[in-house]
Amino acid sequence: MSDAAPLHLAGLIAGGWRECDFAPFREGVEICELRNGAPAVALLRYAPGASVPRHLHTGLETILVLEGVQSDERGDYAAGALILNPEGSEHSVWSGPGCVVLIQWERPVQFVQPGA
Repeated sequence: MSDAAPLHLAGLIAGGWRECDFAPFREGVEICELRNGAPAVALLRYAPGASVPRHLHTGLETILVLEGVQSDERGDYAAGALILNPEGSEHSVWSGPGCVVLIQWERPVQFVQPGA
């Protein structure tokens, strides 16, 4: 993405993410890829009640909640929360009311639940 225009975080926080083109990612979760590769950077939009099964982080995952609430086994994270999931950590993720997050993965996750 060296030729791409820089992203303005304040604009994303203020709702600029609505201008992004989202595609299906998982049931109830859509993705707007900002950078494909390693690390990957994307926006994820969770429909109300959507979830992602338990998974293992093979590298650092960094999440900034832009809107709504994202939850995992450690708690609920409202807009403005910065979540760091280190390599070797596991969790599942859900959103009761729905949410939009900016996410960065160093490496892909490994799902640990059967059929995930």
